[in-house]
Amino acid sequence: MKVLVTGTAGFIGFHLSKKLIARGDSVFGLDSINNYGRLLEKGLYRKSIFYNKKVRSKKYSNYQFIKLNLEDKENIYKLFREEKFDKVVNLAAQAGVRYSLENPHAYINSNIVGFTNILEACRHHKIQHLVYASSSSVYGLNENMPFSTKNNVDHPISLYAASKKSNELMAHTYSHLFNLSTTGLRFFTVYGEWGRPDMALFLFTKAILENKAIDIYNNGNMQRDFTYIADIVEGIIRVIDNIPKGNPNWSGLKPDPSSSKSPYKIYNIGNNNPVQLMDFVYAIEEALGKKADKNFMPIQKGDVPSTYADVSGLIKDLNYKPKTNIKKGIKNFINWYKKFY
Repeated sequence: MKVLVTGTAGFIGFHLSKKLIARGDSVFGLDSINNYGRLLEKGLYRKSIFYNKKVRSKKYSNYQFIKLNLEDKENIYKLFREEKFDKVVNLAAQAGVRYSLENPHAYINSNIVGFTNILEACRHHKIQHLVYASSSSVYGLNENMPFSTKNNVDHPISLYAASKKSNELMAHTYSHLFNLSTTGLRFFTVYGEWGRPDMALFLFTKAILENKAIDIYNNGNMQRDFTYIADIVEGIIRVIDNIPKGNPNWSGLKPDPSSSKSPYKIYNIGNNNPVQLMDFVYAIEEALGKKADKNFMPIQKGDVPSTYADVSGLIKDLNYKPKTNIKKGIKNFINWYKKFY
């Protein structure tokens, strides 16, 4: 099958593209390679398949890289017109909750305008299935645990979260009006090899190795449903192959937010096992064989104290649930980190 993966040089896009290539799909990887907020280390991606043409031509003959912004409407439409994709996975987005406080326009341009261009291109070129990244951040002020896709998510606390909720609403509109099959994936604190260097796991590991203090927000009173990257990718693959047809039992009198009479679906992808932030730090210390100097701080704006994914939808529809525990996942990351750096 011919698949377009946007955000192919990003954390999840990198791993997903490699998995799709390995199973024999023809993959077109699109990315703008934007170095947002000067946070990303370009060297991390220069050593990946997306920069190394020799590696691409020898090992990944069924992969083609395209440098392009989602906001470039004319060239997005041209790409769809010429390549005639079967399915699209939209992972490209302006990421980061905290950066949305500094540069809100970047989120509107990429996550709203860019996503509109993807929707329009999919609509006009008869894409079989659009899978797109949402986020656990859409749950915002919701305190019902575990977070369920059947919960109301109308109280986001960052523009990033609001842009992801907007994507879900926009996708439903296109599913309803144009019969475009769409599936949104709410990712829960993804971690692992080739992640963004501004993520907590990178920052903590680097600081501990350099004998520097690490900042522990909300005085350590945080829980995250940490989900290992390999589990995330397996979930995405299963979703790509499972095109929603619409829920015949859906009712406007008791509307289920995660489905519709239209071909529209929302899933959580999380480990279904929230971990205390301090246990996360202890797992890093254990894998490194070294203790961290800890600097306890108040909670940051835009952060929520806890996340916990209800993945019953994944289990019911796809017979799948993420399974990698935090010790194993962090050990895998630390082994990679030491080799890479």
